Formats: sequence, C-alpha cells, structure tokens
Amino acid sequence: MKLPRFLLADNSKFPDDLFVVHTEYPRFILNVEEEEVEWLDELQRDQEETIANEATKVVEEAFRWCDEELAKYEEED
Repeated sequence: MKLPRFLLADNSKFPDDLFVVHTEYPRFILNVEEEEVEWLDELQRDQEETIANEATKVVEEAFRWCDEELAKYEEED
C-alpha cells in the first residue's frame, strides 16, 4: 500500500490537539498545537548531525503542509 507522506490526525482524548504523522524515515508524530515531536524511528548516531539537519527540515515541512491543508478546509467552508 502506498501511503501519503503526511497525514492529519486527531483524537477525542486530546480534543485541543492536532497531529501530523510523517510516514517516511524518519517517521514521527508532530503535535501541532504543542509543537512537540515524538520520533518513531531511532535516528542513526553515526550520521547524527546530518540526520538532525534533515529531521529539522522535514518537521518544518510538516508544519507548512499542515497550514496548507487547513487552508484548504477553510476554503471549502
């Protein structure tokens, strides 16, 4: 099955939070409201600096993607 790179998620136990799930390496769940990241993959220590830079970029991309998706929902209303 082919998955989208990013998914929006919510949960009734966290009604004030919105999550972005990143499905590619390094996989993570981003709590948009709290601006917190939970990593699902261990980042490789031998490439720590390179991976950290790439991880920062993909988290920033997740925030941008989320903003664009939410704007689409607002346009539909």
